Amino acid sequence: MDKIESIEEFYKRKFGWLPDNIRNEIGHFNVFRLESLIGQPVPYKRRDYYKIMLVVGNSKVHYADKVVEVQKQALSFSNPQIPYKWEHLDAIRIGAFCIFNQHFFHQFGDLNQYEVFQPQGTHIFELTDEQADNIRGLFERMFAEINSDYIHKYDMLRNLVFELLHFAMKMQPSSTFDKHPLNASQRIATLFLELLERQFPIDENHPKVSIRSASDFASQLNIHVNHLNRAVKAITDKTTTQIISERILQESKIMLRHSKWNVSEISDALGFAEVTHFNNFFKKHLDISPLKFRNA
Repeated sequence: MDKIESIEEFYKRKFGWLPDNIRNEIGHFNVFRLESLIGQPVPYKRRDYYKIMLVVGNSKVHYADKVVEVQKQALSFSNPQIPYKWEHLDAIRIGAFCIFNQHFFHQFGDLNQYEVFQPQGTHIFELTDEQADNIRGLFERMFAEINSDYIHKYDMLRNLVFELLHFAMKMQPSSTFDKHPLNASQRIATLFLELLERQFPIDENHPKVSIRSASDFASQLNIHVNHLNRAVKAITDKTTTQIISERILQESKIMLRHSKWNVSEISDALGFAEVTHFNNFFKKHLDISPLKFRNA
């Protein structure tokens, strides 16, 4: 997997220059019109910044281990945890996008609490014409604010980002977590999922999965494994082992599709003692070998 792209590298790749306020005390925010960047390829990789984009036109989004096709127009949310790239199928497309880093929201809330930025959340929203017009209006307000001399314009821009977040989340049903009161089981399940997700994606920052079993996670969380299993089952309706296996399978599919590592290297990075164990695990879940999956 290619290394994570910094916000500085984004500007150099897209424009060949860096803005003066790229790393300042309030964080970084900017907004662009998509048509000005037509024809520039978007590599498959993680970024160290967040991105919200309105795109009009037929596209395919390679997002983690999924490929999502946009038929007409969509709103997308990208975060530093999940690699992605866009494949634009229409020759003519329009839209807009904003980018910002976590520091831009320092003391204004944790972006990762919102489902659109969570690994298991929905990240691509197909829009009706009316919804697209509403989103386009929010982006036009961003362009107006960022070009204004108003001293508190970045507060206004944060508010517009929150409007985009809530617009999208109103389009989807609440998650399983929302159906349960905040209790000890939910806190344990949340900590488990966060600890699991911190190990991914596999790259130079996370070269190998180190916590693989339910008992390993229980030890890290300083609770009994039975307590962990009960909490995870109560909140997610899945077993701890099932969730771990699903996440490892997802990462294996990403690496087979998008990395240059061989099957043995991927097996080792994902914590399998033998490559045959990895082959058996992969075939059990997908009924195909890792090598055939890569070459398909």
